[in-house]
Amino acid sequence: MPNSSGRPSRPMAGRTRRPFNSSSSSSARTGGGERSYSARPSSGPRTGGYSRGGSSSSSRGGYSGGRSSGGRSSFGGGRSGGRGRGRVMSTFDVSKFINLNPAKPVAEAPYEAKHTFNDFGLDKALAETIAEAGLVVPSAIQDQVIPYILDGHDVVGLAQTGTGKTAAFLIPVIQKTLKDRGRCALILTPTRELAIQIEQELRKLTPRMNLYSTVCVGGMNIRPQISGLRRKNHFIIGTPGRVQDLIDRGHIKPGGITTVIFDEADRMLDMGFIHDMREILKDIPDERETLFFSATMSKSVEGLVHEFLRNPITVSVRKTDITSSVTQDVVRYEHHNKFTTLVDLLKTEAFTRVIIFGAMKHSVEKLSLELVHAGIKADAIHGNKSHVQRQRALKNFKDGRVQVLVATDVAARGIHVDDVSHVINYDLPGTYEDYVHRIGRTGRSDKSGKALTFVPA
Repeated sequence: MPNSSGRPSRPMAGRTRRPFNSSSSSSARTGGGERSYSARPSSGPRTGGYSRGGSSSSSRGGYSGGRSSGGRSSFGGGRSGGRGRGRVMSTFDVSKFINLNPAKPVAEAPYEAKHTFNDFGLDKALAETIAEAGLVVPSAIQDQVIPYILDGHDVVGLAQTGTGKTAAFLIPVIQKTLKDRGRCALILTPTRELAIQIEQELRKLTPRMNLYSTVCVGGMNIRPQISGLRRKNHFIIGTPGRVQDLIDRGHIKPGGITTVIFDEADRMLDMGFIHDMREILKDIPDERETLFFSATMSKSVEGLVHEFLRNPITVSVRKTDITSSVTQDVVRYEHHNKFTTLVDLLKTEAFTRVIIFGAMKHSVEKLSLELVHAGIKADAIHGNKSHVQRQRALKNFKDGRVQVLVATDVAARGIHVDDVSHVINYDLPGTYEDYVHRIGRTGRSDKSGKALTFVPA
């Protein structure tokens, strides 16, 4: 299709295939937007941390006895789960998981915005909705990104959770849609929870504006999604696997999409969605606008930006690395007492609201059930759970009805819960970036938090 925008053509994902290395790109997609993988450590120093009862040279614990609940450890070097290639941690340095003297949370100086929402020339109905919500001054990412999106630029926004990035891309795209109701935006997210969260915010911003949207995610009945796609949609929000499925079935027409938004693109890459992302983009018109939001800018993410966007403007409002402000330590264990060590920790007073991360869906479910059997109020969230089950588990955790939420990495970006006292890495993360995302569930805003990582003695 010819380029009528007057801007340089982008290299199309489906027409010019650039070499792209991703250890997870060959994984099979799952309905909920989740993949499981295991970490394979190299040898590393045995330093610091809680001890399993005296065998470590730096013993500080008194945890002992009991059986292990996880079967084979995911540290062992073999492949977990019997399917897929697994993932190998590039370096295994225990010292990365130890920071006993974190930086104290420092109240940041208020961001001095260059604009107010009134400066953006928004439609009256949209401006009134924003004002009714009590919003006057945009956040840093909103202040810097909205003008570029309104001007039609491809944009890379580097921002962490809690910075207002969802509204940063929704507000200008809503504005453009109100001016031209023939537009259609496709928003791709790594998890169904995030997709639902985005649509909820979209609805809050567009009451009585007659803008229509459909959420297309796995783990939910596809028929209501197909029904929703029969009408004219201004926003389609979904996970890559389900969106590609609906394109293949002919229910999503890529030729009518004018804007593509990748939210938490780095996580989609980590989860192996690169093939789906390329397939989805290959039939979307070249004149589309592409917005790309990510928490990190790794070499792999840079490759995606170069492949999917043209002459993008990059805006970064990333805050200080979370690892510097969270107390981190390791918990050493032997396989026969790993589970007992965990239970002993959870029964101490300080562990009030805890997220435990495991490597595999089946082991996460098993661990949750064994914790309940041991007298710990726990629930689990992973890709084998239905949408209703996942939402119920998350609500129980947020409302304090359970003390512990056991999760796979699908939750590392999708769980936003206040006052999480501890994050426990019961199984090692696949990459150090995954570790950072996991422990970012605690120590949020100006709160302190603690992260513990189980490592074999």
